[in-house]
Amino acid sequence: MSSRSTPDLHSPHLAQLVEAGVGRTLFDAPLADHNSWQIGGPADLLIEPETIAQVARVVSFARLQDIPLMVIGQGTNLLFDDSGLRGIVLKLGERLSRVEIIGNRIIAEAGAWVPGLARKAMLAGLAGLEHTIGIPGTLGGLVLMNGGSQRKGIGENVRRVWVVDQDGKQLELNRDECAFAYRRSALQGSGTVVVKAELECERQEPQGIRRLMLEDLRERRRKFPRKQPNCGSVFLSTSEMHASVGPPGKVIEDAGLKGARIGKAEVSHQHANFIVNLGGATSEDVLSLIAHVRKVVHERIGFDLCCEVRYVSPSGDIIPAHQAVI
Repeated sequence: MSSRSTPDLHSPHLAQLVEAGVGRTLFDAPLADHNSWQIGGPADLLIEPETIAQVARVVSFARLQDIPLMVIGQGTNLLFDDSGLRGIVLKLGERLSRVEIIGNRIIAEAGAWVPGLARKAMLAGLAGLEHTIGIPGTLGGLVLMNGGSQRKGIGENVRRVWVVDQDGKQLELNRDECAFAYRRSALQGSGTVVVKAELECERQEPQGIRRLMLEDLRERRRKFPRKQPNCGSVFLSTSEMHASVGPPGKVIEDAGLKGARIGKAEVSHQHANFIVNLGGATSEDVLSLIAHVRKVVHERIGFDLCCEVRYVSPSGDIIPAHQAVI
């Protein structure tokens, strides 16, 4: 998303958008309350839509008025700047999370909470989403990033995706058009908003599916920090790195960086690919710690760690966190 001049977000035009009915609205919304790292300043306007038509209305308005628009779910993969965001944040969450199961297919709106969706699939005897049970995000973001765990991705189950394009038009895409790859899809960077997806699963006994989910959750509790705010894995695992020196967590731990700390941001003692907020961490703390980890690892083994987490600038630009200028 390109940088733009700061609009007058208290203009009559914006008031008309709010009055037209676009869901729950909040001016000067603290972004720290809307992401898992609990970091970030205020957004000029936060909107939580209840229908796809409302999503389309907001997207079209932002385009016509040349106002930066940021779309989020649970904010589990985002680092917001301490200055906040000058524009509109469109949050697709609980208000847009309806789920319908028809045979071996699941049709769910983008705001559906992923662990809850996985449990619904399990209860219906539908297999294939077990690897998502511990991912604390929403379906829209998962589809956009082809997210998952155990080196699996949600794209394996996607049959169709409904999106709102930059002009506010509603479109339906098939799986091939989404071009899913490891932790990527053609939807990224396209400016489209994922609003709904149809997933295709296999029928299996719920007991067997549940057993796999419980094993996944036990492993997550053992390995990952759960009590301190974090964004999940910070650095991206590549096949080249994994084959030669191991996953990022091992590489960072081997470099002696567990517990490394800048300000109130710390490399987790439990898993080195997690950076936790000890309470009051700033975006600068996190970016500085990311830069420190990358520098030490590069000097030690020559690999450049790239970030899975995305930094969101005050103007709405979204870039891998390691590319942010400190």
